[in-house]
Amino acid sequence: MSAALPAAPRRPRWRWWGVLLALALLFALAAWLLQPPRAGRALLALAGDALGLELHADAIDWRLRGTPQLELRGLVACEPGAPRALLRARRVFVALPWRTLRTLGADLTVQRIALDAPVLDLPALQHWLAGRPPSETRLPTLVDGLRVRDGRIDNDDWRIEALAIDLPALHPRQPLRLDVRGRYVAGTLTLPAMLALSLDTPQRLLDRQPAQLVARGRLEFSGEGWRMPAQVFLAGPLRIGRDSALMQPVRLGLDARYQSAAGSTAFRLGLAAPMAFNDASWRFVPASVVLEGDPQVPRARARGSLSLGARLRLQLAGEIAAWPAGWPPLPAPLHASSTPLAFTLAYDGAPDASGPARITLRRDATALEAGFRLPELLAWLDAGASGSPLPPLAGTLTTPRLVLDGVTLDGVQLQLDAP
Repeated sequence: MSAALPAAPRRPRWRWWGVLLALALLFALAAWLLQPPRAGRALLALAGDALGLELHADAIDWRLRGTPQLELRGLVACEPGAPRALLRARRVFVALPWRTLRTLGADLTVQRIALDAPVLDLPALQHWLAGRPPSETRLPTLVDGLRVRDGRIDNDDWRIEALAIDLPALHPRQPLRLDVRGRYVAGTLTLPAMLALSLDTPQRLLDRQPAQLVARGRLEFSGEGWRMPAQVFLAGPLRIGRDSALMQPVRLGLDARYQSAAGSTAFRLGLAAPMAFNDASWRFVPASVVLEGDPQVPRARARGSLSLGARLRLQLAGEIAAWPAGWPPLPAPLHASSTPLAFTLAYDGAPDASGPARITLRRDATALEAGFRLPELLAWLDAGASGSPLPPLAGTLTTPRLVLDGVTLDGVQLQLDAP
């Protein structure tokens, strides 16, 4: 007689309904989170908590297929309670490889970054950085680089407008190449620039070590009634600080043309000096300067100091090799001397060099001490024989002998008055 097997106990039906309900809730939660606006806001909140920032965006979109991508429109980033945002942007696009997400940033690789109309407030950024806990500063690897359009950087006493950056790729410990366009503005100084930059090792800058910088491109100085487009070359070891930069030494070359209604003058200028940038001023002290160019440009060498910012300050002392061929000829017996002309030049005024300057010239026993304004002097040189025979100088000329229209004058002292 066989024994009957006991019947398997029946699971309460509510357990099955509980599992189904839990799965349904999990699916609903996933569906809710995977909606870009909600997921984006959650990600922004997490990122803001990690960075100590309040992050807001008007619109959020993201994609997970292929390379994950995140697009934010109307982004605002600021410290809690701060009066000014440290960053605003019309659009931010970021593409991150899956390995960066899986390692939670331990592998700091970014596929591509693009920013449209970003506005960076430098003092607000510095305040936030000063409050961050000490940690290793790392640069990301940008596989497909960075693109910035219509950007702006605001500082207390200077700003950069119409900023555009094209960076094909970034590897922190490999040479970097990028193209930069923008307009530097400080007080009355406006300086459009288009530069190609190379840096040997970007990470060295963050490590407060010098990195070799080379810049080539185009600048344009301008003022009322004149402009001076220039090709520029700059090279030297760069160090950066909180709001400063130092290159020691720097080699700077300008190939420029001064243009006004009276004419144009081409010249080339070379400069070697330590360069410091701080408080919206570039300072070159001590500087060695070489100048040459068209016939009306003196071939000169000098040493001294130069700073450019809200004001242009210049102090130079040197020699002019010979009387320039494009200048009116000297009277006898001054024209017969082959001695170089020792000179000093001093200027402290508007950055367009339109203000009053002082010059001294000395050759043998002849000396000139005079004041002048550069635009007036250049216009006089451009006029040539059709203009006034006397330069627009105000000062004193002393010489032991002078021959004018066949008349010999001894112990001459002339008082010059600018027209």
